[in-house]
Amino acid sequence: MERYQRLIGARVEAWCAALPEGGLYAPMAYLLRLPAKRVRPALTLMACELFGGKAEDVLDEALGIELFHNFTLMHDDIMDAAPLRRGLPTVHEKWGVNTAILSGDAMLVKAYQLMGKRPEVLELFGRTALEVCEGQQLDMDFERREDVRVGECLAMLHRKTAVLLACALRTGAMVAGAGTKDQERLVAFGEHIGLAFQLRDDLLDAFGDPANTGKQRGGDLRAGKKTYLLIRGLERAAENRTGMLREELTKRPEQRDVERMLTVLETLGVRDETEALVIKHHRMAFAQLMAVDAPEERKMPLIALADRLVDRVV
Repeated sequence: MERYQRLIGARVEAWCAALPEGGLYAPMAYLLRLPAKRVRPALTLMACELFGGKAEDVLDEALGIELFHNFTLMHDDIMDAAPLRRGLPTVHEKWGVNTAILSGDAMLVKAYQLMGKRPEVLELFGRTALEVCEGQQLDMDFERREDVRVGECLAMLHRKTAVLLACALRTGAMVAGAGTKDQERLVAFGEHIGLAFQLRDDLLDAFGDPANTGKQRGGDLRAGKKTYLLIRGLERAAENRTGMLREELTKRPEQRDVERMLTVLETLGVRDETEALVIKHHRMAFAQLMAVDAPEERKMPLIALADRLVDRVV
């Protein structure tokens, strides 16, 4: 992973250094230079090498995907009124909402410019970008609904998180000249890892040790966000005729007994069920990767990164 991060880091820094000063561009450089794992562009480089290509040949596309991801973060922070991103002020806190909106828009344009060298990559990217926006809208819609089902939640997570991981992988495979079937297997690998990753995030937010996560337990529950854990918990609570979860949700966020809610989720078996779902998607991802027609040693970076994303300790 370190080699890929060095390649991406150097490309990001060179791109930021070439930007005009101030205006729209200072917020872009600020956000891109914040500490980050840069998982998505790393997947693009790994996928290209998986099929015999060179990582250097797909650096522009990897950067385009990272720009798009950061565009979504910039606008998500505005929508969430988030004061901090990775422990530092968010762009809208530092430069104001209007500049953050425009800078995010410009970052999206820059991403399209980087993805435009190959028509098939550009078409994939455009389709994926729209799906990510649809996923974010669904997430916001769910906040106003009382009847969200588990299937809808998983479909939202697929669009909001999984499809961009899949796009990152397929882009690298396309540039390397992989066949359609192997591209599709890699897409399935990315989608399963994306779902497992997001479900693990939900578990960490709810049950993670603050000493490890740096966040208070149950942050999403305090905010009333419709995570998989909460939606499945409400379904199980209805089946068991217990109204404790919904009773807490009717309270103002600052009045909710989050520890009580977490205890109910554990008692209903939702924590264990979600852990099992993470493992299921992880295994399905591995099976898809093993079916790809490529040397086993080239798959090892993808296996290691997938394990790292999914096996984080709660």
